[in-house]
Amino acid sequence: MSKRIGLWVFIMALVAAPALAQAASPWAAEQGWGNQAKGKLVYGLKNTLLGWTELFTEPYEAVQNGENFFVGLGTGVWNGVGQTVGGALHLVTFPVPAIDVPLPEGGTALLS
Repeated sequence: MSKRIGLWVFIMALVAAPALAQAASPWAAEQGWGNQAKGKLVYGLKNTLLGWTELFTEPYEAVQNGENFFVGLGTGVWNGVGQTVGGALHLVTFPVPAIDVPLPEGGTALLS
C-alpha cells in the first residue's frame, strides 16, 4: 500500500512541478477559442512526440557550454519527462484552453 502512495505522490509531483515553475504556454496568447484549441493541440503533439529528445540535447548543450555532463543529463531527464507528459496533457485537454500546463523551458525547441 505504501508503494502505491509513494508512486502516486511521485506522479503528482512530476505533473505539478513544471506547472508551478514555468510561464504560460505560447498558444495562450492567441485570440479566440478556435485558435487557442488549435495552438494547444499542435503544441501538445509536438511536445508529446519530441519531448524525449531533451535526453540528448541537454547533455550536449551542457558539454558545449563547459558544464558538467551529468548535470545536463539530469536536466535532460527532467525536461524530457516533463515535456512529454505535459504534451500528452495538452493533447488530452486541447478542447479546454482554460487549462494550461506550462512545460519545462517552455516546451521543446525542435521544429520552432
